[in-house]
Amino acid sequence: MAQLSDNLTLATEWSATFKILGDPTRLKLLTSIHFAGQYVYTVTELAEATNLQVATVSAALRAMEKVGVVKSARQGRSIKYAIANDDVHKLLHWMGTTHQE
Repeated sequence: MAQLSDNLTLATEWSATFKILGDPTRLKLLTSIHFAGQYVYTVTELAEATNLQVATVSAALRAMEKVGVVKSARQGRSIKYAIANDDVHKLLHWMGTTHQE
């Protein structure tokens, strides 16, 4: 039988992720990355796609990377971003976001 303490542990583990998902700017960035695909967008491209300032996008991506929601990879002189957490990917599908065809 499950214990309340198990649920409380899950609440603690998920709180940082839900804080990220609760911020409209960060959620726009996540849905943009989700739509485009893994390692497609740079900071500048995400800023253009979401109509946000580059500094805002950069700060949001750093916060999301720190929590483990996104990850980055260097491709030549560029750094591109991807969703790092499969559970977050599933949540994005659950809320109705899609992938580019």
